[in-house]
Amino acid sequence: MKKMFLSALLLTLAAGAVHAQDGRYAAEGDDANTHYGWADVLRVDPIYGVARAEVPRQECYDEPVVRREGGNSTAGTVLGAVIGGVLGNTVGKGDGRKAATVAGAVAGGAVGHGVGRRGEREYDDTVTRCRQVSSVSEQRRLMGYDVEYRYHGEVYVSRLNYDPGERLRVRVSVAPAE
Repeated sequence: MKKMFLSALLLTLAAGAVHAQDGRYAAEGDDANTHYGWADVLRVDPIYGVARAEVPRQECYDEPVVRREGGNSTAGTVLGAVIGGVLGNTVGKGDGRKAATVAGAVAGGAVGHGVGRRGEREYDDTVTRCRQVSSVSEQRRLMGYDVEYRYHGEVYVSRLNYDPGERLRVRVSVAPAE
């Protein structure tokens, strides 16, 4: 019985050593102690995260304004000041002539401004104003998958950027322990 058990043990060890050295599983660029196999996937958990992005947008609003149409108060003011200055200069005598000219120009400008605005009419209007504003947008995004899998009776967990399905290809590397 001992001989049979010992023979079975040696046969199992020899088969394992042959499989570990089998060149069919070696990938290009890998050393002779690396091969590939398949693991059974036990569980896949999606991992989500929050991605933030600054989103520029235009914000517009209507602003009420008063508009004036017609008339020309600037031209009326200038013309009234000239006429008032001439009349003041004519009326004044001696040293009072300069004061009368200035007073006439001021009075004529005020009168001319009023006359120039008579033809003007006011009306209410709205103007649309816009400005650039930024808002932060948060989106839930899939970041990857936590995958639990079994290879040769051992259970492992890895984070992957894809869902592997029912089976996962694994790279097996054997090296002496230090």
